[in-house]
Amino acid sequence: MTRAVLVDLIHGCCPERTGASLLEEPEPHVFLLCGKLYRDKPGSLDTYRNGNVQVLDSGSTAECLYRFKQTLDRLDLSSVRVLTTAQGREVLLRYQALLFTAVYTFDYRVRPAESLTCPGCTGSAHSVSPAERVQEEVSAFLQQLPPVEGEVSVLRSTLIPGCFGHGFSTRTGGVSYIPTLSSLNLFSSSRRRDPVAVVMENRRRLGLHAGFHPRPLRLVKVNHASDVWVLGKPEPESYDAMVTNQTGLVLAAPGADCMPILFADPVLKVIGVAHAGWKGTLMGVAMATVDAMVTGFGCRVSDVVVAVGPSVGACCFTLERHQALDFTGIHPDCVPDPESERPHVDIRLANRVLLQNGGVLPENIHDDRAADRPCVTPCTSCRPDGFFSHVRDGLNFGTQVGFLWIKETEPGVGLPAGQMGRREGRQQDFGASV
Repeated sequence: MTRAVLVDLIHGCCPERTGASLLEEPEPHVFLLCGKLYRDKPGSLDTYRNGNVQVLDSGSTAECLYRFKQTLDRLDLSSVRVLTTAQGREVLLRYQALLFTAVYTFDYRVRPAESLTCPGCTGSAHSVSPAERVQEEVSAFLQQLPPVEGEVSVLRSTLIPGCFGHGFSTRTGGVSYIPTLSSLNLFSSSRRRDPVAVVMENRRRLGLHAGFHPRPLRLVKVNHASDVWVLGKPEPESYDAMVTNQTGLVLAAPGADCMPILFADPVLKVIGVAHAGWKGTLMGVAMATVDAMVTGFGCRVSDVVVAVGPSVGACCFTLERHQALDFTGIHPDCVPDPESERPHVDIRLANRVLLQNGGVLPENIHDDRAADRPCVTPCTSCRPDGFFSHVRDGLNFGTQVGFLWIKETEPGVGLPAGQMGRREGRQQDFGASV
């Protein structure tokens, strides 16, 4: 198995003591983690000067390890042997948790410090950084990176009024560099190569652009079902929707073909978000979210407005025939080619029909059938320039989100006279954009 070898010269390994032993068993990809410690010492790395050794001597450990990861990804390597000390392992594990995922395996070979260090290898370079310091260093490095492609942009529904902040992210403006995750990937998975620190930086950039930073995104814990968490109650292990009437919280639903759906009651100031794939659609997750707003906060179904975000269209989404035909029970038009071996399925239409059957007003749904409004529901599979897609990109796909929060009421600002506490004062004009 081809692997990389990382020699930790920052936290204990001395090149004069480790060079010979390492080169007795040459590896094809050897990396020296030395930062600035040895960069300005003439001759200190001569032991390693051969074609298979690369020196990681950037300004910070975070940058060194980030560049190391980029090289691993370019070489399609995932297995790393690390030569370090016990102190070094403790520090490097903190960087590993932030800059790598479970796709990468690290085999730490820890040697006694006295066998790896020399009298000159002492001082602050060998101290163990606290977790907070590592976090700050990694964050500071990522924040100064330029966007990989384009600038952050979001789609906003003209149906959701200005008392809410909201939007649907696109794929541009972030720092994720792996092609199918580039560049504003907003979800870190143990099965993909985009680490948590990069995703958190992408979320920070989205928040600055959209106006919710420093509030963090609270993402649903997707289960592809119809469970709804009413915030304030005990949090379930998994759920595909959330509802709340609390300010200061940014609710978010992920999507990469599956639909991120936003729900807002502008009368009672209640919000909800849902993740609706084909399984969740059949199980009724969208209407379950509305029902939770009604039972949990006293909302009226006819007051709820719904915006459906970027998602796969019927043009690109197919299922096995026995699965697709389940959607004909919702509406025949949900399956335009039912006789096909693998029919196309319109999951957006299915959600609209289910919502309307549940009492949501047709004009209160902003999806691809709302021709009188700017589009917020493009096909993710058809638009590689703007959106991530599982259907198109395979297992190593990126994720966009739909997000929504209740804006805090400014002092002295309230409903117009005569509307305080009255349902009859329901806003009729939902055309204000954020």
